[in-house]
Amino acid sequence: MKLLIVPASLDLTQPFSATPSWWQLLKGLYEIGVEVIATPYQGPAIETLWWRAEPNPAQWQGDTFKAARDAYRRVISEERQQRRQPQRANGGQAPASNETMTDKVVRYAAQTLIAPVWQRHIERILLREPDIDAVLILTAPLNHLVGMPTEIQRKFNKPVFYYDGDVPASLPNMRGFASGFRIYQGADPSEYTAFISNSTGGADAIRELGAKAVHPLWYAADPDVFSPVDVPAQDIDVLFYGHGNEYRASWIIDMITEPSKTLDDARFAIRGTKLGDLGRAKSLPYLSFSKLREYACRSKINLCITRAAHANVYGSSSARPFELASMGRCIVANPYLGIENWLEPGKEVIVVNSGEEAIERYRYLLAHDDEREAIGRAARERVLKEHTFQHRARQLVEIVQGYL
Repeated sequence: MKLLIVPASLDLTQPFSATPSWWQLLKGLYEIGVEVIATPYQGPAIETLWWRAEPNPAQWQGDTFKAARDAYRRVISEERQQRRQPQRANGGQAPASNETMTDKVVRYAAQTLIAPVWQRHIERILLREPDIDAVLILTAPLNHLVGMPTEIQRKFNKPVFYYDGDVPASLPNMRGFASGFRIYQGADPSEYTAFISNSTGGADAIRELGAKAVHPLWYAADPDVFSPVDVPAQDIDVLFYGHGNEYRASWIIDMITEPSKTLDDARFAIRGTKLGDLGRAKSLPYLSFSKLREYACRSKINLCITRAAHANVYGSSSARPFELASMGRCIVANPYLGIENWLEPGKEVIVVNSGEEAIERYRYLLAHDDEREAIGRAARERVLKEHTFQHRARQLVEIVQGYL
C-alpha cells in the first residue's frame, strides 16, 4: 500500500501536541510495509528513514498566518480567553456559538489563498505517482481545505480520509481549547470518504456533522521510543508532565497541589506550564523531548491527569496513558471513561476518584515497591500486546482497504 499523508506538522519544535504521535504512526506504517509520502500542512518538510517528504507548498503563507494568529492571541488577556472558553463540570462542554469575526476572516483567507495551492500540490503528486492508494489528512484544519477532497476524489477516484485526533475537544459543542483551531465551522465533513477518530464516543457527533462514516483509531506508543531507561536513582516520588490546567484544574489540585502539601516526605515534581498552584511540587526544566523519558523513569509514580473534555466522553484516547505504560511506569490516573479498553484498573493502572483517595494510594504505592513495579511491568506488557503504533498502523490499513 502507498499513502499520501498530510500531517498538521512534522516539526517537533512547534507546539502541536499530536506531532510526536504522528511520527510514531508514520514509522509504524513503514514497519509493516506501507510506503508513506508525507507533506506537512504547517512548517517545513522533514525527511526521515521511515517516510519520503514532499515540501509544504504554502509554507510562507502558513508561517505568515501562524505569526498573525500568535500575535492576535498575545493581545487577548488570559482572563478574556477564560471567558470565551468556559469550563463546565460535564466535561468542558459549552453552548456552541457563532464564529468571531476574526475566526471568519482567518477561515476565508485560508480557503481563498491556501486551499487552491494545496489542491494543485496534491494533484501534481497524484499525477506523478498514480500508484498512490489513498490520501490521509492528519488533523490539518478541516475548514481550511474545503473543496479539495471533493475534487481529488472526482479527478482521481481515490479515497480521501480525515483523521481528527482531538475529539471531542475539537467538536463545535466543545469549542476546542483556547489555544486551538475551530476546525468544523464552515467545513463540510461529507466531502471525505470517511473520518477516523481518536474517540469511540465522539463518533456519533462527527456523523451528525455530516461525515459519511467514522472509524475509531486510538492513540498508542512506539515501545522502542517509549521504553524503560536505567537511571541512577528514583529521586522523584510523584511526577506529572503536561501543559495547561484547562478542563482539569480541579484534578490538578486534588492529585498534585493538596497531596504535595499533605505528604511532607514525598517529592512531587512537574514538567509543564500554565498549571496553576502546584503546592510543594518542584518544576523540572525542559531540556529536550527525549529528556521526558528520563524524568518519567526517575519517578516512582507517574500521574495521568486527563482533561475532562476527553475523560468524560467514552473511549476518547490521548497519548499519555500509552506513553507512560510503554515505559513501564506505575500510573495513577483520574477517572477516564473507557480507560479499561487500554489498561486494566487495579492491575495496569490505578484510578482514583478523589483527592483523599489519591493521597491514600500514593502512601500505599510509595511504601510497596514490589506492587508498584508489578503495575508498571503489566502496563508495558499490555502495550506490547495491543497498543503499539504497529497495531494502529495495521488497523489503519484495514480501514483504508475497505474503501479501495
